[in-house]
Amino acid sequence: MATKEITPIDETKEKNGKLSAINGGNGDYNADSIKVLGGMEAVRKRPAMYIGSTGEMGLHHLVYEVVDNSVDEALAGHADKIEATIHLDNSITVVDNGRGIPVDSMEIDGEKVPAAQVVMTKLHAGGKFDSSSYKVSGGLHGVGVSCVNALSEELDLEIWRDGFTWEQTYSKGEPTSKLKKTGAVKAKTGTKVHFLPDRSIFTATEYNFDTLAQRLRELAFLNKGLEITLTDERSTDAKTGEAKRHEFKYSGGIAEFIKHLNRGKSVLHDKPIYMEAERDGVAMELAMQYNDGYSETVFSFANNINTVDGGTHLSGFRTSLTRTINYAGQQLGLFKDVKENLTGDDVREGLVAVVSVKLSQPQFEGQTKGKLNSDIAGVVQAFVNERLGAFFEQNPTVARKIINKAIEAARAREAARKARDLTRRKGALDGGGLPGKLADCSERDPMRCELYLVEGESAGGTAKQGRDRRTQAILPLKGKILNVERARFDKMLSSAEIGTLIAALGTGIGPEDFDPEKARYHRVIIMTDADVDGSHIRTLLLTFFFRQMASLIDKGFLYIAQPPLYRLQRGNAKAVYLKDDTALEAYCVDAALRDAVFTQHNGVERGGLDLRDLLEQARVHRRWLQPLAGKVGRIEVVEQAAIAGALSSSLLVDPNRAIAAAHRTAERLNLLASEHERLWQGEVIAGEGLVLSRIRQGVAERHLIDAALLRSSEAHRLDADGEKLREVYDRPGTFAARDKTHPITGPVSLVEAVMELGRRGVEVQRYKGLGEMNPEQLWETTLDPEVRSLLQVKISHADSAEETFSTLMGDLVEPRRDFIQTNALSVANLDV
Repeated sequence: MATKEITPIDETKEKNGKLSAINGGNGDYNADSIKVLGGMEAVRKRPAMYIGSTGEMGLHHLVYEVVDNSVDEALAGHADKIEATIHLDNSITVVDNGRGIPVDSMEIDGEKVPAAQVVMTKLHAGGKFDSSSYKVSGGLHGVGVSCVNALSEELDLEIWRDGFTWEQTYSKGEPTSKLKKTGAVKAKTGTKVHFLPDRSIFTATEYNFDTLAQRLRELAFLNKGLEITLTDERSTDAKTGEAKRHEFKYSGGIAEFIKHLNRGKSVLHDKPIYMEAERDGVAMELAMQYNDGYSETVFSFANNINTVDGGTHLSGFRTSLTRTINYAGQQLGLFKDVKENLTGDDVREGLVAVVSVKLSQPQFEGQTKGKLNSDIAGVVQAFVNERLGAFFEQNPTVARKIINKAIEAARAREAARKARDLTRRKGALDGGGLPGKLADCSERDPMRCELYLVEGESAGGTAKQGRDRRTQAILPLKGKILNVERARFDKMLSSAEIGTLIAALGTGIGPEDFDPEKARYHRVIIMTDADVDGSHIRTLLLTFFFRQMASLIDKGFLYIAQPPLYRLQRGNAKAVYLKDDTALEAYCVDAALRDAVFTQHNGVERGGLDLRDLLEQARVHRRWLQPLAGKVGRIEVVEQAAIAGALSSSLLVDPNRAIAAAHRTAERLNLLASEHERLWQGEVIAGEGLVLSRIRQGVAERHLIDAALLRSSEAHRLDADGEKLREVYDRPGTFAARDKTHPITGPVSLVEAVMELGRRGVEVQRYKGLGEMNPEQLWETTLDPEVRSLLQVKISHADSAEETFSTLMGDLVEPRRDFIQTNALSVANLDV
């Protein structure tokens, strides 16, 4: 589950009955207006057409394009290893041991050009347009690696083929050198692509390790035996001290994928049901396992492409699953109390399944390849009928568990139908009778309507007074709604608050009735307080939408409001509202740096933009120091250790350097302390690490810098910046502004001094809840479309979202405890 910030919501505006021009053009449209863009130029001018966006999604898509080429080599049987590396400068290297891109020449426009250069610089050029080179391939359009090349500041290509190494360099899609033979190799083949995304094109330039790991893990599951490694040189492994590295290799393929998806859930049968076959040119794999939950989780893939909208392979599986389970239930005599056959929804309750097919020349619907249109439903049906039927015959105990769960689902469905009918008779789900607590809007076009889900009657009353009655509807929710992750459908319908919510949305509920096209509002905005209870209510609502109305999220209808956390008042000036601590810091920085000067220990004075740059560095260093301070106990200790060079992982293997670093840290702490408190001692204790201690007024104080801390990514980053820190903070400096001077001993004290100065003379009010605002303030900050900030909820990785909701909202306590323990030290905004 992901969020995207929208500020403000885009809306079509009309002027004098006509749409106003957005680009401010002069209206001339003639032959001179027509531009013909060449291949690489077209990609650079309109990158989103090729990779989806120039933000984080598009940035990561570059890696997927290169990796997919290597995976296609593996599918063709010519590669079994792929290595991807994120470098310190956020450039990427992908290496495979496939055949290597061909290097022989081919004729293009009357010129002899190496085939590798054609692949790298020409759109729709590649070996995937017939079935001779690649029988199965995910890339069909030949635009992948050439797009990556076009959108890279620099790209280095290295090929091992025909007993030699070949190299060529590119910049922004154009060759900067010729393909040349640079050496001989023995029995080595493959391709290496190193590229740095063009920072003038991408708005996001930092790769997310977990996002890449998610996709690479998925590819390893789908291609059993393929070894894929991901290395992040920007981070260090807490255990080894080396670059962070994950290796993905699954001999069990998608059967292990099922186990991964069912982590944290109680399963009905220990081993996933796995089957594979190749028929009529279609290679099919299916793995499935049932848990005791109530939701269905099915992922379908065609040639490693996640077909998020399903297609013929998924419909064939679902049809056959329903038919096979009904037949097996009849054979086992389990339907004595069941009036009619089980439906597809019954047999898929609690199902986790992965359907993967690989075929030559697949036909997809749309450029995004979200739905498979190739006519293979009959092939998949016959395959599942045969194999699943045989499994049930050979494993009657497992078959009984699965069928009995489906029978329970059928009974619950009938109970839910009766509950729904009863609720309808009472008017709660009837579209004609809207809930009384809903303050509806006067507009009837859903595209212009917004529904705010507000925590509590008090905040709801404020929102009703402050809203725009034409387009904004308010639905106050009393208390915390039911956790639908742990509730069956009929129990969910009996919840008054959920019934009210369903009625207000107008979409209906359940597989039979739910229709997203009937949504009465195209913006559903969750607006809760900025405290623990508000976060919990928001999570419960997100769980409801994810489990029961996921298509509203897919359509982009669900948002999270961002009410301000602070109100600042300086004298008689207009009040300023800030949404979080980061915004408060930025405000204080702007206010403090107008007349401020920082004088370093060596007499160098820094002010203006130079001081602002230094402060930004200090804020970054403080951000790295904070999680370490949680482990050590005092931020001053770890800050001075960083300046003293005592956070290097090399100290683990050099005791003499470790002792010297401990002594330097103690000396720095004593230098900063008052004369009667200069009692710090530094030592190294075998088996523990660096220890800084003192006895102050009879109380012992002890702080440990252990091996795990020295191997952390934050310590690695601080150690890499050690020279910068010592240059500025080797000895205390001074920060002077207006009538006050502050001693500066490190990045933390610099940030704190600036914050104190920036807040001087400002009245800061921290809002704990929406009810603390008056209607005018709520409109100005959270409801006014011209100024508000909204987060749009998106499902970027469905399997990751599935795991998150199961872990945090499911029945099993152990996975939730493990999650809390793993993330305890990185928690932000803890409300105690």
